[in-house]
Amino acid sequence: MSADSYNKVKRNPNFHMLVARRSRWAWGLATIILLMYFAFILLIAFAPQWLAQPVVAGSVITIGIPIGVLVILVAFVLTGVYVHKANTDFDQMTQQIISEIEQ
Repeated sequence: MSADSYNKVKRNPNFHMLVARRSRWAWGLATIILLMYFAFILLIAFAPQWLAQPVVAGSVITIGIPIGVLVILVAFVLTGVYVHKANTDFDQMTQQIISEIEQ
């Protein structure tokens, strides 16, 4: 990439909008995941007796197991949400920026 192309991208308002949106999405989803993980750890630390209760009477599966699985699944889903957003909106914005600087 030439210095001229680099400067065109750097001055492009759509590039700044892309960077801001991508950053907002990344920080937002990371915050959700971190809050979820910390909440689970706090539950383990301060309410282990609640997590140790069986899901149903007589079951060997405790409440903590499905909650832990849910934490992992939500992390996967949020990762998928970001990948979808990146592959659709962010890639489209990137292609628009590239076409603008090539003119």
